[in-house]
Amino acid sequence: MKFYSLMALEQAAVDAAVATDAAAGEMPAGAGLLGTLISLLPMILIFVIFYFMLIRPQRKKEKKVQEMLNALKVGDRVSTIGGIYGTITAIKDDTLELSVGRDNVKLMFARWAIRQVEDVAIENDAEVLN
Repeated sequence: MKFYSLMALEQAAVDAAVATDAAAGEMPAGAGLLGTLISLLPMILIFVIFYFMLIRPQRKKEKKVQEMLNALKVGDRVSTIGGIYGTITAIKDDTLELSVGRDNVKLMFARWAIRQVEDVAIENDAEVLN
């Protein structure tokens, strides 16, 4: 008696099926280029949807923020990500000095910590903001 492993029997069955299909002139299922493209189509569609719904809008937003940060200048009224409103008094590379409050307290912030440049006039007890 001969003993065959299960893997050897499976491989022999696959080889016999491929040989039978090849002798009949048929390609194994999914072996053609069209079958490969059809099987990849859902993944391609998912990537396209993610690109237009998530990646592209995020890149646009990041570009706007970077342009705003690069355009900062002394005298701009800004708000920080921590909710502090101040006026830029000095800019050094990636740090900004803000004048804050009634007593014009000087605070140092990283450039990336600026949320937005304020365009509207805000009035408080200390000063009128432009």
